[in-house]
Amino acid sequence: MTQMVEPSGPMPHRFSWARLGIYLVLGIAAFFFLIPLWVTLMTSFKTMAEIRFGNILAWPGHFTVAPWGKAWSSACTGLACTGIKIGFWNSVRILVPSVIISIFVGAITGYVIAFYKVPGARVGFSILLIGAFIPYQVFLYPLVRIFSSLGLYGTLPCIIIVHVMFGLPLMSLLFRNFYSALPIELFNAARVDGAGFVTIFRHVILPMSTPIIIVATILQVTGIWNDFILGLTFAGRDNWPMTVQLNNIVSSTTGEAAYNVNMAATILTAAVPLCVYLISGRWFVRGIAAGAVKG
Repeated sequence: MTQMVEPSGPMPHRFSWARLGIYLVLGIAAFFFLIPLWVTLMTSFKTMAEIRFGNILAWPGHFTVAPWGKAWSSACTGLACTGIKIGFWNSVRILVPSVIISIFVGAITGYVIAFYKVPGARVGFSILLIGAFIPYQVFLYPLVRIFSSLGLYGTLPCIIIVHVMFGLPLMSLLFRNFYSALPIELFNAARVDGAGFVTIFRHVILPMSTPIIIVATILQVTGIWNDFILGLTFAGRDNWPMTVQLNNIVSSTTGEAAYNVNMAATILTAAVPLCVYLISGRWFVRGIAAGAVKG
């Protein structure tokens, strides 16, 4: 007969001042960060007559979704009053190839640095990381001149190339750290079996890269979708992303400032990266932890 073993040691207390302090700090932090979102959301469902009363924290007395429809399809973003739907599709056209290319190139770069002894690879990697910490504004004018001389300035390929360039250092660092934490025996065994560069990457390394790919996707989607200065500078008027359209709506000086429309447009602009993070948030934490094992 199996004998039950009583747990030893003191039972955990259900209440402690330390635990209360932790919950209090977390509650204050959550309140601090969620108040702007609450104000933005509530204002987007109010009429302008109600907004003028000034109670920005109150629940809408007359719930309306008209500001959302106007922000999407008829708000003025300059001379044209077509809403931010054009900017949304421009952002999608910029985002998808930029994310795919930057993650693919970063994965290949990290794979090479982690597993192959390429002469000068460490020096090149260090230079790449140094470039990641230089402000974007330093590169704007030289890049404008380069793309103008190539005839690409103000085009969709131009802004895609720019996002890939600025995303490559971080992507390379993430994948390099993640691959450095993998057992080197897997790579050596594949080499002994006669597998080449592409075969090892495709059939050995890539299947284990799901967590870090999700992390890279979240970071790139957030950074590229929320970008303003690069899109304004390099995309061209016909390819302006959603953030530039949002700025034009909010900065409009003609007529009455429609705060409910502005807030609705703001939430629509932030919806994509927010949804991406909510769907894959647990993978994000897991992938960050996995990629931080080795530096």
